[in-house]
Amino acid sequence: MASKVTSAVMRQGLRVLGVAIRTEKAVFASAVVASALYGGMTVASAWALGWATQNVVLPAFATGRVVAGTVWTGVLFIVGTALLKALGVAGRRILAGVMQYRMQARSRREVTKQYLRLPLSWHHRHPTGQLLSNASSDAEAAWAPLAPLPMAVGVVVMLVTAAVAILFTDVMLALVGFLIFPAIAVLNLVYQRRLSPLATRAQQLRAEVSEIAHESFDGALVVKTLGREALETERFRRRAHELRDANIAVGRVRGLFDPMLEALPTLGVLAVLAMGAVRLSGGSIDSGDLVQVAYLFTLLAFPIRALGWVLAELPRSVVGWERVRAVLEATGSMDYGEARAESAAPAALEVRGVSYAYGEGDTAAPVLHDVTFDVPAGRTVALVGPTGSGKSTLVQLLVRLVDPGSGRVLLDGTDLRELAYGETAAAAALVPQQTFLFDDTVRGNVALGLEVSDEDVWAALRLAQADGFVASLGSGLDTRIGERGASLSGGQRQRLALARAVVRRPRLLILDDATSSVDPQVEAKILYGLRDAAEQATVVVVAYRMATIALADEVVYLDRGRVVDRGTHEELLGRCEGYRNLVTAYEREEAERAAIDVPASGGEVAAGEAEEEEVSA
Repeated sequence: MASKVTSAVMRQGLRVLGVAIRTEKAVFASAVVASALYGGMTVASAWALGWATQNVVLPAFATGRVVAGTVWTGVLFIVGTALLKALGVAGRRILAGVMQYRMQARSRREVTKQYLRLPLSWHHRHPTGQLLSNASSDAEAAWAPLAPLPMAVGVVVMLVTAAVAILFTDVMLALVGFLIFPAIAVLNLVYQRRLSPLATRAQQLRAEVSEIAHESFDGALVVKTLGREALETERFRRRAHELRDANIAVGRVRGLFDPMLEALPTLGVLAVLAMGAVRLSGGSIDSGDLVQVAYLFTLLAFPIRALGWVLAELPRSVVGWERVRAVLEATGSMDYGEARAESAAPAALEVRGVSYAYGEGDTAAPVLHDVTFDVPAGRTVALVGPTGSGKSTLVQLLVRLVDPGSGRVLLDGTDLRELAYGETAAAAALVPQQTFLFDDTVRGNVALGLEVSDEDVWAALRLAQADGFVASLGSGLDTRIGERGASLSGGQRQRLALARAVVRRPRLLILDDATSSVDPQVEAKILYGLRDAAEQATVVVVAYRMATIALADEVVYLDRGRVVDRGTHEELLGRCEGYRNLVTAYEREEAERAAIDVPASGGEVAAGEAEEEEVSA
């Protein structure tokens, strides 16, 4: 079983390396040439050392004198090979790094691009920490073997050249020395079998530690307010210790096998020296040949270790690549048509028989059922319903963050799925419940990459009732607001998010409870401003406050994922009990509290007055 796992990892690892080689052909070829130059010059340095021993060192001991030309020739050989070897080392390392970092950057770009391309429904099924790990540590691990790969391939030249040189020097010495190769091969095989599962587990744990860390940091407010710091710390500690132990296990295996792999070539050298002494005494070889062969055998350890470095990184590479590839091959991407939404007038919106469920198959959780309604161009429609009625899911469908399971959403009579890429985003803007601001200036958060003038930014801020507090900030539009807008209140963040949508002059503006943190007076000014703006937009607003709902031209009342009723606010108050109970709940609660605080007779009067106020409303 272990051999099957190891061979499977080996095959997968070689396929991953093949992807990199095909992608960076020129860089890889250049790196291999530089590595081959290093390997060739390393062997040549052994020949130069043997030549200098035979022609310079031994004659000097024998006669006490040397010829100057011979000395300079030896120096030229040794220095020349050293310089060329240094050139090969520099080229190999630089080009290998270029190849590795290019592949890592390419994978990160592709993964990030895929994240943005995949629909929101796919993101619902994958935790953020895992996605961060895919784009960071997994992409890094996938291409980790590329650093030693050109060296490992290039030094094969060194291995072959050294073996040929040894054979031509003395066959008997070669046969003795080559006996060490099978032992090294077997040891490497055992090494990989032991290391592969441990390295795989360590890489998986790196991703899990990243997921837990991100979740804990992202939920820092919840953790602190509920006093769960100790539990979160313990949860992270357990997984971090598992990763520590896994890395230690990897280190132990390497610590056990690395000295053995280093020692075997040395044993080969000792065997060669022992046989060489016998051959030298018999006159079969001379001293220069023995020095050359012994030196070549000391060099053979390096190419063998270089191959081992690549093999040692393959298990981790395979895990990283599989996790990256799972993202790149993920299905569920949205298809786009070629239709254009080129009108500048407010958009007409139609929802026809729309149903939607989270999940698939038996685990699917239906949220919307056959929802149908229209929003005429330039009108304001309020979506109202109790918690869990499907309002937020519906607004995601209206801007095509997800596609309906059945039914259609049409913009000016065109199905959103038939519009070209970017057309829906250009025509419609969504201000969601959860406001997200970047660690940037006010201007940067409102414009968000759009080329707009400061006058346009201020106009959008005025419409969102945000110009007053922005003007009071230390640097106005140039004020940095911190991560997620930490220096602002909830209402201020919502108004900046609204300004960000308005500055794009959308034809359809959707507010998903986007003014819940704003006081009613400011909210009323915002909605009136949207209705009276020079460039009007069709507005769909998810609302709870009666004052907000009353400003809409029409109300669509949802309950349990279905359209229960629709009409004006006054019409629904009169005929829809569920709607009336929902929108008057706050007023009823206040009336009940008031009734409790007064005498019994007065309480009856107060309750009657409250009922009259409800009816008149």
